[in-house]
Amino acid sequence: MSFIEVSGLTKSYPVSGSRLTVLRGLDLVAEQGEMIAVVGASGVGKSTLLHVLGGLDAVDEGTVRIGDTDLGRLSDADLVAYRNTHVGFVFQFHHLLPEFSAFENAEMPMRIARRPVEERRGRALELLERVGLGERLEHRPGMLSGGEQQRVAIARALVMHPALLLADEPTGDLDEHTADTLHDLLREMHRERGLTSIIATHNPRLAAACDRILRLHDGRLAPA
Repeated sequence: MSFIEVSGLTKSYPVSGSRLTVLRGLDLVAEQGEMIAVVGASGVGKSTLLHVLGGLDAVDEGTVRIGDTDLGRLSDADLVAYRNTHVGFVFQFHHLLPEFSAFENAEMPMRIARRPVEERRGRALELLERVGLGERLEHRPGMLSGGEQQRVAIARALVMHPALLLADEPTGDLDEHTADTLHDLLREMHRERGLTSIIATHNPRLAAACDRILRLHDGRLAPA
């Protein structure tokens, strides 16, 4: 059984009294441990697809199963638990909390889940050291470079040991050298932690480093 199975996914949004259909009958199958790049023009629905996989958006039609979980059968409370414990999100803009340190941002999902203090501190420290920020633990986001902020975001995404990593243009706001360094880090973390990763990107180098490249066009996925 595949880790991700999406069938007949349709998603639309209300626009000026009508509905704009972004995803139409989309299918996706991904095996556990795969790293898949999703490419396509801006506005084609890549972010929408990631939001659906992450339980942030409900679907109009179709089924979405991640592991043993059918997202369409989850209550709102169960969806919150699913997002916090099973999914790691990395966005183009890191969305770090400016008033908190790198360490506090990284451990935040574990705080929300009310994990024991020693557990969350140990895991946040381990990840921040792994992403090269062991000397920046007490720095707030405004004191970090763009690449460092995105490293904190990666640590935060992985602190709950998720099985699924969803990355939406994770290097889109970085210069080429910093982006390449982040590409390497994402691949390393994917491999080390046994993740299944879906990465929406315009960056051809990041896409080429993935196991498969799928193009989203006219609401459906096809091999690129």
